[in-house]
Amino acid sequence: MSSETCGEMRLLIQADADGELSPAEAARVAVHVEHCPACAAAQDDLVALSAKLRALPRETAPKRLEAAILARVAAERTVPRVRKVPRIPVFGMMPAFGGGFALAACLAWLVLVPAMENPADDLISAHIRALQPGHLMDVVSTDQHTVKPWFDGKLPFAPPVKELKSVGFPLAGGRLDYVAGHLAAALVYTRGAHDINLFVWPSKDIAPPSQGSKDRYHFERWTADGMTFWAISDLNAGELADFATHWRAM
Repeated sequence: MSSETCGEMRLLIQADADGELSPAEAARVAVHVEHCPACAAAQDDLVALSAKLRALPRETAPKRLEAAILARVAAERTVPRVRKVPRIPVFGMMPAFGGGFALAACLAWLVLVPAMENPADDLISAHIRALQPGHLMDVVSTDQHTVKPWFDGKLPFAPPVKELKSVGFPLAGGRLDYVAGHLAAALVYTRGAHDINLFVWPSKDIAPPSQGSKDRYHFERWTADGMTFWAISDLNAGELADFATHWRAM
């Protein structure tokens, strides 16, 4: 890897830790660290420092301080504020003095950010983002023998790609995505004027198939052969269930 590429990736790794990357940028980072030991080590350092921060002993605040903080919070609740967290550059982009403290501050912020509680919400959001112009597909093809090899070298796993045109769900293409904390393959199928995003990533989950809806979007979730599958679409729930049934049967 070139030093310029790695320099950019170190900053993106930092931003990824802060949760500031788009799914496409996060996917770039995940692919890069799979093939770059130096950047993978830098990412591991961030994770290790995060673990150390979580392990730090916690002390109870004095009662006077606790009361003062609660009073301040109560007084400010009626004043809406938007607080921006400043970006702090790291990995050689700052003076040595104070660098460790800045990195610790970044990771402390990461520790305090709550994990996603409902992966279905993130999957539906990813589907909606993908429908924006120019975002739906990185490879456009109705041929599974074109789409499947396109992922080679771009993902640390080989997603299964099936052609369902004979049952009314033709393949349209695919792309890389990053959803619910996973680097994923997104396979795109169509049904009339409706797009179906099928997100795929490796998983040891063996939960039974499930379905659900939010607003006007529906999802089908299942696992097979060490992979998790999420099909998302505004297609009606019955037809999306048919898609999932045909996929599992082929």
